[in-house]
Amino acid sequence: MTWSIPLTTTGAERHLLETALDRNRAELINTVRGLSEAEARRRLVTSPTTPIGLLKHAAVAERIWFQHVLGGLPKHECDGGTTAGDTSFVVADDETVPDVIAEFERASERSRKIAAAFDLDDTTTHPDLGEVNLRFIYLLIAEDFARHAGHGDILREQIKNPAG
Repeated sequence: MTWSIPLTTTGAERHLLETALDRNRAELINTVRGLSEAEARRRLVTSPTTPIGLLKHAAVAERIWFQHVLGGLPKHECDGGTTAGDTSFVVADDETVPDVIAEFERASERSRKIAAAFDLDDTTTHPDLGEVNLRFIYLLIAEDFARHAGHGDILREQIKNPAG
């Protein structure tokens, strides 16, 4: 098995959490990289899920969890928007695959900078969950992105290798 980001198997807990999250970020991007605009927008399920929509949704998750919840910014001050639910999967007609990849990469970089100011045990209040710490946020987002990368892999496989 090869990883686009090297697999880190030892080290401090924070380093392991951050590299696992970065690996899942990279794998999510890889599910859309190289798809045509039409392929990236192709809906193969009844939900609004598309390969490009998964990446758009992930950018929203980055902003909600790191800018809003951890960083304390009001949602309207988070860059790029924080719409939740099915609307977070919506990609405007004028947005391209490279645009959405760049948006996700910008959101991820901002998340890294915000998280760097916190210790793993530092807590903040989530409006529905109550107290959460940075460790929880790292684990939740890594899990979410891994799941979505799996969805993206399946969609990509269906797009590139349709059953005959």
